[in-house]
Amino acid sequence: MDASVRAGVAARLTELAAEHAAPGTQLAVHHDDRTWTWTTGETRHGTGVAMTDDHAVPIGSITKVVTAATVLALVVDGDLDLDEPLVEQVPGLGALPDVDGVTPRHLLSHTAGLPSDVRESALATAASRRRLLHDSAPALVPVAPPGTAFSYSNVGYLLLGYAIEQVTGMDWADAVRAIVLDPLGVSAKFVVGLHAATDIVTGHTVNRSRGVVRPVAQSITALEAPAGALATSARQLVQLGRALSGAEGNDLLDPGSLKDMRGLVAGALPFGMADGWGLGLAGFGTGENAVIGHDGTGDGTTAHLRMHPSTGTVVAFTANSGSGFALWRALADELPGFGIPMSNFDPVPRVLDPVPAPRECTGDYANGDTVYTVCRTPAGLRLTVDGEPFADLTPLRDLHFAMRDCDTGETDQVGRFLTDERTGTPAWLQVGGRLARKVNAVRVAA
Repeated sequence: MDASVRAGVAARLTELAAEHAAPGTQLAVHHDDRTWTWTTGETRHGTGVAMTDDHAVPIGSITKVVTAATVLALVVDGDLDLDEPLVEQVPGLGALPDVDGVTPRHLLSHTAGLPSDVRESALATAASRRRLLHDSAPALVPVAPPGTAFSYSNVGYLLLGYAIEQVTGMDWADAVRAIVLDPLGVSAKFVVGLHAATDIVTGHTVNRSRGVVRPVAQSITALEAPAGALATSARQLVQLGRALSGAEGNDLLDPGSLKDMRGLVAGALPFGMADGWGLGLAGFGTGENAVIGHDGTGDGTTAHLRMHPSTGTVVAFTANSGSGFALWRALADELPGFGIPMSNFDPVPRVLDPVPAPRECTGDYANGDTVYTVCRTPAGLRLTVDGEPFADLTPLRDLHFAMRDCDTGETDQVGRFLTDERTGTPAWLQVGGRLARKVNAVRVAA
């Protein structure tokens, strides 16, 4: 990458950071056997502390990639079997009848049919991950039979975290550090728990339309750590990506395990999130620029990892703002123009072409204890989550809809309704990859 290209990337990143009001960003690219890094802004709004390529940013669900790699390393060692029910391999799960047929392969690929999150009341009182899972059992009502549909599930990765602890005799943090992070030379910090760092980058909520930028604290708990409690830099994410793409040899995973991790699972259709899902990694795009990777959001942070296995190119991006999600999509769309092979994934149409709202689409849709409500307001359809405004919906063709975030004002996600084959009316909602079943109709909102 010559100096003019590097300067062009730096200029564009700076422009986009300003446009999206992101207090700080990191970009790292490994291409043609070298790694380059760029940063903008500050670690916390208004402090003047410059963001560097060593600062650790909460990476949210990219933590799941590390949890998945740990599980696959245990599979390589013969400590776990991908295709045997987890309850038959790990003690202490017998009181969870709805996971009887669920295997590690299902959990890794989000095809276990489990709801997304544990019960809030259990999260507030449980003293251990095992207790959390058991106290959440009444809420773990399957949204689909195992292996039949994709529904993004943090619960699934908490089960995997519990399995890691039972197999290794270590807590999750010690295990992922010893089995994955240290052997791969990846420096990461923990957001919560006994090993929590105090110097991670601050997240921010951003509303560009109102010009409001506010620091926010991370709310994830130690019991939820396997699903999203790591913090690291874009440069360190590139190091992780190089190992998992197979571009750099390591003793952690054999070629077959890496292929499983990257290979897309039949039936894993993560609408609005990616084009497919493997055992811990998602697939984005098709053709010669198709990439694998994962996205993550913390409280007021975003992180993105992309790997192009055939060339060894790896791209990672972090931002300490919720607006970083839209920033990344704009940046990713332009990276091929700088000679960086990758395929962007942006499910939101460039031009929205609204259609009439689907018949009988309003109502409550349940995913575990989480209730998504679609209601009609004077301004149109609105989606609330557990009673809190979440997004204004623009109905599109094929029962799809675009989502304008109520907090940020960004239209950066899509969802869809799925119909009952017998009645032809909406019976399911899919948002953020999560399936929710319709449980009742609702009146027009006041």
